[in-house]
Amino acid sequence: MKRRSLPVAAALAASAALLLTACGGGDDKSSDNDKIAGADQGSATPSETAESSAAPAEDKPDGVDLSLPKDMNLVFDWDKPNDKDEAAAMDDAANYLRAIYRGVDKRTTKDAALAAYATGDGVHYAETQINEWIKGGWTGTGTRRHYDATTRSAPNGNSVEVAFCADTGKFYGKEVKTGKVLKSEPSLKDFNYYKIIMTKYPTGEDLWQASKVFVETEAKKCQ
Repeated sequence: MKRRSLPVAAALAASAALLLTACGGGDDKSSDNDKIAGADQGSATPSETAESSAAPAEDKPDGVDLSLPKDMNLVFDWDKPNDKDEAAAMDDAANYLRAIYRGVDKRTTKDAALAAYATGDGVHYAETQINEWIKGGWTGTGTRRHYDATTRSAPNGNSVEVAFCADTGKFYGKEVKTGKVLKSEPSLKDFNYYKIIMTKYPTGEDLWQASKVFVETEAKKCQ
């Protein structure tokens, strides 16, 4: 989908755990709750089958770089919903994850991509994850697969819950200084279930931002 460019303020604003903990709390225990978390929350102004890690140029706002190194592959193996807003929210949930791992690669929480695709608790969550990688002296390498995605719109139309599984069994930490890849034995810890609340950007741009993140770790339903 073709997008208008982001406002300058959004593009320039300041924007290990493998995304295992939920922002502001523990594992999500409300998967059967029909109410979408954060559905009544407004968005703050930002301070197909498998897709590759870098979003196609026509799928991202002008001036926001989502590129990742060749050895850091984020695969989104899911079908887009028919609803236009839910499809856009799903696209930008993927872009939010790309922005996080771009921050891991660039060793910064101030990249413009994070400012574009996150707001509120979504920013805090992303910064926490990126900083854990930086503190550990790691970057990432390998393939993260995201699949079994579902979407639910809030009654007010301003929020969409994007839920999905993630398999990190082939995604590893890599020491920045030495290049050593830190592999581990396959286990239930490789499977996690995410709920990301995507909130519509308030000024009419075709953009959705992650405002809350909930993660169920060691998710058997994702095996």
